[in-house]
Amino acid sequence: MDLDFNEDKAIEMMRAAVPAERQEIYNDDELLNVIDMIWDYYEENGMLEIDLEDEVEDEDLQSDLVDYVKRMLRKDRDAKVMPEDVEALVAAELAYEESLL
Repeated sequence: MDLDFNEDKAIEMMRAAVPAERQEIYNDDELLNVIDMIWDYYEENGMLEIDLEDEVEDEDLQSDLVDYVKRMLRKDRDAKVMPEDVEALVAAELAYEESLL
C-alpha cells in the first residue's frame, strides 16, 4: 500500500464526488486549490504535528473544513468551485486521506 499523499489520486476522488455536469468545469488546479486550503487549515490549527493521542472528531473536522474552504473560496475571486460542491469535495479529500491509513 502506498502511504504517500498523491495529489492526482486525491483529485480523482474529489472530481468523482461532484455531479457529472460539473466534473469538467473543475480542472485539476481548482481541485488542488481546495486541497491546499484543507492543508492550510491543518497547518493553522496545528494538525500537521503527529500525535495519535489527539484525535479530532471526524464530523467536527469535516464541518470546520467545509466552513473554512467556503470562506477561502469567497476571498478567491478566480475560484470556480461552487459553494454547494464544497462539502462533497472536502468529504472526498478526507476519504482519500483515510485510505492512506
